Amino acid sequence: MTKREGLPPLKEPNATPEPSVGTEPVAEGLSGIALVVVLTGYALSIVDASIVNVALSSISDDLHGGAAALELVVSGYGLTYALGLVLGGRLGDAFGRRRLYAYGLAAFTITSALCGLAPTIEFLVAARLAQGAAAAMLVPQVLATIQAVTQGQARARAIGMYGATAGLGMVTGQILGGLLVSLDVAGLGWRSVFVINVPIGVAALLAVRRVPATRADAKPGFDPLGTVLFGVAMVCVLAVVVAGPDLGWPLWLWSSLVVAAAAALALVRVERGLEARGGSPLLSPSVLSHPGMRQGLAAMVPFSAGFGAFLFVYALVAQGHFGLDGLASGAGLAPFAVAFFVVARFTPKIAAALGGRIVTLGSLVQGASLLLLALVVWLGWPHPSLALVLVGIAFFGVGAALIGPTLFRMILADVPSAQAGMGSGVLVTSQQMATALGATVGGTLYISLADSLSTASAAVLVLALLACFSVIVLVISLKLPDPS
Repeated sequence: MTKREGLPPLKEPNATPEPSVGTEPVAEGLSGIALVVVLTGYALSIVDASIVNVALSSISDDLHGGAAALELVVSGYGLTYALGLVLGGRLGDAFGRRRLYAYGLAAFTITSALCGLAPTIEFLVAARLAQGAAAAMLVPQVLATIQAVTQGQARARAIGMYGATAGLGMVTGQILGGLLVSLDVAGLGWRSVFVINVPIGVAALLAVRRVPATRADAKPGFDPLGTVLFGVAMVCVLAVVVAGPDLGWPLWLWSSLVVAAAAALALVRVERGLEARGGSPLLSPSVLSHPGMRQGLAAMVPFSAGFGAFLFVYALVAQGHFGLDGLASGAGLAPFAVAFFVVARFTPKIAAALGGRIVTLGSLVQGASLLLLALVVWLGWPHPSLALVLVGIAFFGVGAALIGPTLFRMILADVPSAQAGMGSGVLVTSQQMATALGATVGGTLYISLADSLSTASAAVLVLALLACFSVIVLVISLKLPDPS
């Protein structure tokens, strides 16, 4: 149950309750404009995770940044983004989701401008860290708002569009970044990949009042110890993911995983005890115990890891072996974007017909597309058929469209509206962590195999491994509940 902010006071002098969105969903709902506004902020956060990749060379030349600094420009954003998502969701539940979305979007717009104006590489790194924290403030409010003010087919359509935005954002970032750097808009060069966020963010802020204002009925308390333990676990895992490839995976770095495991175990114990005493844990065990969330996250993790690995390895092959620039490399993903967008629009209807088996179908399509790509690369190397490669990429997009939006709906189906912010924060954190881990492991494996075998063998083996991830999702999908 949630309540709306900004309503006129009731006439009774001693009455304090306000109407609840949960009891009057039709009264406010989520208009088309409101959905566009919240998805715009989400799209900006996703695009900025990858748009900078194609501009790193220009940034290095202009700001004289070394490899470590450039890595922080990319990974620093992801670090603060992933670290703050759960807390951002809790803040939205407590103080109002529209309010936190507006604050987060304003901060994201300002930090984007600071990135574009950065005079030094150190300034750019600091601005990217702040930009990631701003994204963590706004992103959980998107799914939480959808969850709180929609139901039935309206919710299915909205979450389907959210899932489409998630999938398309990463691909669009690479395409848009290459285009902006190539066009050198207004002589801005690499700075345009950040500056473009400013007019879009301002436009969304001007329309933010169209978004229904919701929050939890009772303001949840805060959990300092749980927050610290969660932060320690996240930082330790992210340190391995971010720094491992550059440092050569030293033994001391792996010890961070031991610390992360200890912090995670302590977090589970603390959160269970706090909830049993009637407190407000950062990660409520009761929310995480819902079958839809538990089983959906089990499928979301290998799906997101495989997705992240595919995009990263594709970029390595396209730009490394075939020598394509950022724009050409991004254009090769256009079939994915088109197929994903088209199919995602129909996933609610397909899910209504197939139930949970839509994920099974998606994993079959995705696994087959990866095996097709592996076969095309193996038989046609060093000049594989471009047409068949594009067909394989398109079918990969079809499979992702069938799986991703459906899992989003399934994971959130059982989460109470009062805890929608927490649920969405857990979901997006899991997705982002798995995507980053997949990209790191997939990229490291490809580079290692290419050094010891050949580029063709490395690409084929990694694609075959990613097909195994689709098999894992397929097996899990056989026990998934029907999406609702």
